[in-house]
Amino acid sequence: MRRKPLCFPPSARSLSQRIRGDAMTVAEKAQALLRRRLCSPTFAHAAFKSSPESNYSKLRFLISSSIAEACNNSVLLLGPRGSGKIAVVELVLEDLKAEHPDAISVIRLNGLLHSDDNCALKEIARQLCVEHQLLFSKMASSDDNSQFVMDMLRECGLAHKTIIVILDEFDLFTQGKQRLLYSLLDAMQTLISQAVVIGDADQLLEKRIRSRFSHRKLLFVPPSKEDVQRLLECLLHLPKDSSFPSKYVTEFNRRLSNILSDKKFKEVLDSLLDVDGSVSNLLRLLFRAVSYMDMESGLLSLENFKSAYLCTYRQPKIDNLEDASILELYILVCMNRLETKEQNSYNFNSIMKEYKAIHDAYKTSDNYANNVCLRAFEHLLEQELIGFTDSKGRTPSIEFHPVKLLISSRELYQGLTSNSSCPAILQKLFDHESYK
Repeated sequence: MRRKPLCFPPSARSLSQRIRGDAMTVAEKAQALLRRRLCSPTFAHAAFKSSPESNYSKLRFLISSSIAEACNNSVLLLGPRGSGKIAVVELVLEDLKAEHPDAISVIRLNGLLHSDDNCALKEIARQLCVEHQLLFSKMASSDDNSQFVMDMLRECGLAHKTIIVILDEFDLFTQGKQRLLYSLLDAMQTLISQAVVIGDADQLLEKRIRSRFSHRKLLFVPPSKEDVQRLLECLLHLPKDSSFPSKYVTEFNRRLSNILSDKKFKEVLDSLLDVDGSVSNLLRLLFRAVSYMDMESGLLSLENFKSAYLCTYRQPKIDNLEDASILELYILVCMNRLETKEQNSYNFNSIMKEYKAIHDAYKTSDNYANNVCLRAFEHLLEQELIGFTDSKGRTPSIEFHPVKLLISSRELYQGLTSNSSCPAILQKLFDHESYK
């Protein structure tokens, strides 16, 4: 007689599956929350809102003054791409619109679309018509649009309504005769208007334009290490007052705090900031790390950040160092030691003197003939790990021409640690141990 298979109640049979499914759901929700934060530059820069020295506070004060005192203003935002200029502007506008819902009108122009004067005037007129529920005529001439813009600036000024003109991709507006910028700034000075013009360039402006800008400038620089630490905590910590289970939030935040204080994580972070210290670059790394999060445990790990960094920045030079011979590593370390000694000009012969001094001091077994060293030196030149300091190096007697390292000390250190055949003495030499 064939036995029937054991049958458990559906609730008991699927209990472990349901627990696993619930955990995965929590992890997915946490990952989605972190991704939303990291995809929002305004959320990242909101972490600095409380600081009175932040660009957010300065720009908000400037625009608020224009609204309260019914005056014109202009400001230049200076900084590289990805430094958060537009994100801070959007954050300020969002807060001011909530505070003064009927006192602000925003005009947005982009140099990629509206750098032509006629096109820009037409777009300003269109946005003003939409904002004030007026009929816009596509057939209006450039003069008609220009006159309409002047009239609207005057009317908004009389109504104590501030028009904020944001010029994105500002450098493209500075090409040509810069008539649009001149017209806008000139109108602000001659009309009973109430406007703020925000741009992000300086040296490209003509003298007549620069003289009409109020000399207010906000400099956007990479955040300090203390600000980066505070930003990481703001971006990655899960809120305690949320729908997530309290035990999960506690464990997630505890694990994250351990990662942020880990020496190896700080090395990864320093490597990232050495390449590009902008907030946008940091957000890209964090987004990739969160995407690597283990969905089974629902927790971040140090490996997530390491993998994200290696995927974000391919390092062909370090890959070459992993396959470099012992002799080539000696040459690179010798060059690094010469540069550390501030010997700005050195050649192959200088490197060989340093190499011989190391061999004599440490009695190493790695002693190679001069012609073998020259071939290793040439191979490093071919791989572009080192290079000539001038353009006259491509001659038969390359050992006499000055050379320099084309890799940083950090890259060399990573290459030494990742090379399986690297002698232990080289690590000590790299740390500039004194001769015995």
